[in-house]
Amino acid sequence: NCFRVVTFDRSHIQARFLRIGEDFDFAEWKMATESPGPGLLRTLLTTAVAMIAFAANSVICRLALGHGAIDAASFTLIRLGAGALMLTLIIKLNPRTPPADPRPRNWPSAVMLFVYAIGFSFAYRSLTAGTGALILFGLVQLTMLLTAIWTGERPPASEWAGVALAIAGLVWLVLPGLSAPPLMGAGLMALAGIAWGVYSLRGRRSADALRDTAANFLHSVPMAVIASLLFVHAAQISPAGVAWATLSGAVTSGLGYVVWYAALRGLTPIRAAVVQLSVPVIAGLGGVCFLGEAVTWRLAVSAAFILGGIALAVLSRLQTRRR
Repeated sequence: NCFRVVTFDRSHIQARFLRIGEDFDFAEWKMATESPGPGLLRTLLTTAVAMIAFAANSVICRLALGHGAIDAASFTLIRLGAGALMLTLIIKLNPRTPPADPRPRNWPSAVMLFVYAIGFSFAYRSLTAGTGALILFGLVQLTMLLTAIWTGERPPASEWAGVALAIAGLVWLVLPGLSAPPLMGAGLMALAGIAWGVYSLRGRRSADALRDTAANFLHSVPMAVIASLLFVHAAQISPAGVAWATLSGAVTSGLGYVVWYAALRGLTPIRAAVVQLSVPVIAGLGGVCFLGEAVTWRLAVSAAFILGGIALAVLSRLQTRRR
């Protein structure tokens, strides 16, 4: 005269035996067995907003630095400081946020965040919004894919082909020529992409992504202060430049990450990787609309190779895991 009730939550499956007529509430059992994940519409909206925010970072940075409203080091300092402040406020104002753990500071992640931010800013002194975003997100995904291979994964031939296509697209983009991006800017953005890829890989082990991101932003600020002092001779700050840097840090970075974490609840890792390929496209469109940038054949062909190659590699990994 007993039966098993199986309840599900986000982290584990729990089974218990109940006797008929004892502490059984059907409504409570029904709620426990229903999937708690976010709805499809919420996932679509949060993903779209997050991708637009990430792409807007490229447009805003290029808008500020390309017009001489602020120098790269000051932009980085204000961006990281504003991001740290916004994320800290969100945590403090959220009553459901658990208390802080007495964990040691994650300085390696903070260093990677700073390297990404400073490389990103200095690169956009010479790169267009679309070119910079393409190099950045291409290197982010390639760093993560190649790291997986380096650590022992044995990808199928189709994944190797995707990686090769993406690398060929990057090589074609930076080959010397009239329409090639400046080599220094491309190299700095490649460094930013590698740093962000390493930062993302380290972040996979985080048990509290929002709090850890806020801490990493906060701990990267002293590094940005040192960089600003080193480049104080080139300091150039205007109210417009401060406004753009604050917008980039507080809104398109700080709030953008919060929205992205909400979107990740409804995305598999593979889908999360694939949707990020839309960022260079959105950034390129933003550059055309707001900055008057032109789309060259070199950029278009390179984008097709890089984004297509990465998509092929990521989808090949998905097929391999399903077998």
